[in-house]
Amino acid sequence: MTPNWPGVRKYIQVVGATLEGFVARDIIRTQNAPASPPTYSQAVRAAGLVFVSGTGPHDPVSGKIVGETIQEQTRQCLENVSAILKAAGTSLDRIVNATVILLEETDFAGMNEEWIKWFPENPPARQGAKLPVRIPGMRISIAAIAEA
Repeated sequence: MTPNWPGVRKYIQVVGATLEGFVARDIIRTQNAPASPPTYSQAVRAAGLVFVSGTGPHDPVSGKIVGETIQEQTRQCLENVSAILKAAGTSLDRIVNATVILLEETDFAGMNEEWIKWFPENPPARQGAKLPVRIPGMRISIAAIAEA
């Protein structure tokens, strides 16, 4: 697949280079998940994978945080990740790795309680981290990598 970048095409014509090593990437956007700020994309599809940015428990329409419990917020995050993956042409069952970012370590058990409902068999690899910033009411964010 030849990237549709004028500068790359001109370079290839001038020096006779090949496209080996270039990876085409697509920016994924959907209105069915919270909008991302201009500094990053909801997701990027490249090299046969979809990389979903950290997604919080926000309602896609109102932008407000959904839920007070960690279970409710985990559910909303996974619904948002699912919507982004659907827009990319894939789904939750194709996730190979996820990063769960929690505000408090004490929320881990409650997050796991909801997580297992979404991934009852063959769950993806997963790691955890601590939220680097405090957003009022937000207890969790989830990032994921899925097969395209």
